[in-house]
Amino acid sequence: MFEFEFMRNALAAVILITPMFGILSTMVVSNRMAFFSDSLGHGAFTGIAIGALVGVGFEIFGLLAFSIVFALLITHIKNKTHAGADTVIGVFSSTAIACGLMLMSFGGNFNKFSGFLIGDLLSVSQNDLIALALTFVVVSVAWIFLFNRLLISSVNQTLARSRRINTRIVESIFAVLLALVVALSIDKVGILILNALLVLPAAAARNVTNSVKSYHLFSVATALISGLVGLFVAYEINSAAGATIVVCASVIYFVTLVLKPHFLK
Repeated sequence: MFEFEFMRNALAAVILITPMFGILSTMVVSNRMAFFSDSLGHGAFTGIAIGALVGVGFEIFGLLAFSIVFALLITHIKNKTHAGADTVIGVFSSTAIACGLMLMSFGGNFNKFSGFLIGDLLSVSQNDLIALALTFVVVSVAWIFLFNRLLISSVNQTLARSRRINTRIVESIFAVLLALVVALSIDKVGILILNALLVLPAAAARNVTNSVKSYHLFSVATALISGLVGLFVAYEINSAAGATIVVCASVIYFVTLVLKPHFLK
């Protein structure tokens, strides 16, 4: 299968994308941000539409810009309002997806954007790989400086503030990282299943680990293994690669759920 360039590109994309999902997944689950990460996909959908309206070739810029602004806006309003976080995120999420659908369907052009719903991992280009590699470096470097602050903030925000950690800035930086990864992965994985890859790896890891180190390592391993196995299976049975990867991650999750009593005695 690796005689084909598209499969080699897809494999490289999986190796770059899945570890980022695995590591970010740990804080998404620990901070109960599953709903937030799902809303980023909806916001990215609107960003694609705005970029397309500006002109051909601007989709990626509209996608990145709107996704980052959208993530920061949710974070800011969530911290300012007395309404529940789920309410604020729900309002932004539903508004974003509605605006995106309205803009994309304007003039009957929705069909050319429908591929973003399910993604196409086999259409990865060399330019996509360069963008993903740069994002991988950015996320890795940011994680080195951000991890301890994020960890303390997720455990106890009062404790974090007592150690002079600006929790809002930390949360905003994490939101931007999420938005960046979501924006650059959305056309490969698909909006409909993108959030699953930000939840399942860490959810599986929590079932069978009892330390911070093993939790993160297992989450990354789950994401990477799911990506590799899912890609191979998708090629063999001619199915959507993104969806097959999520199914593999789901299998790992349910296996760890069954084994949980034996690991966490």
